[in-house]
Amino acid sequence: MTLCPCSSGNEYAVCCEPYLQGLSAAPTAEALMRSRYTAYTKDDYGYVIRTCHSSTRPASEDFEDEVKIEWTGLEIVETEKGLESDDDGVVEFIARYSYNGNALGQHERSNFVKEDGEWFYVDGEFVKPPQARSEKIGRNQPCTCGSGKKYKKCCYRK
Repeated sequence: MTLCPCSSGNEYAVCCEPYLQGLSAAPTAEALMRSRYTAYTKDDYGYVIRTCHSSTRPASEDFEDEVKIEWTGLEIVETEKGLESDDDGVVEFIARYSYNGNALGQHERSNFVKEDGEWFYVDGEFVKPPQARSEKIGRNQPCTCGSGKKYKKCCYRK
């Protein structure tokens, strides 16, 4: 049994693989988010591009110089709407990865829409760590996202 890279705890063959192979469409915004993460882990940028909304779809050339990173886990923080009966939804997630031996994380709130029964990623915005929103964090303190890096080298944004 091979677990799905999306951290669902399900077997890949019954989780994200059918979506990546085009056998079925993701039924919810969260399922699409998980499958897009899985596509990144497998360097399947064609799927990433196909699941972007036409208004924000990147060109395949945008992925030609993609930096090779090791994806290490996905955490779904929260979902708003995005169910099979909805036409839009939001998925907040933290995608963890390693680059040059450094543990990093991308915390984002992504917007999704459903058109003709199929979910698409529209756009997203980075989320500042909770401490950064509620109290001052020193630039040299450990980042609250859990990356192990200093805040100034990770999630700090002026």
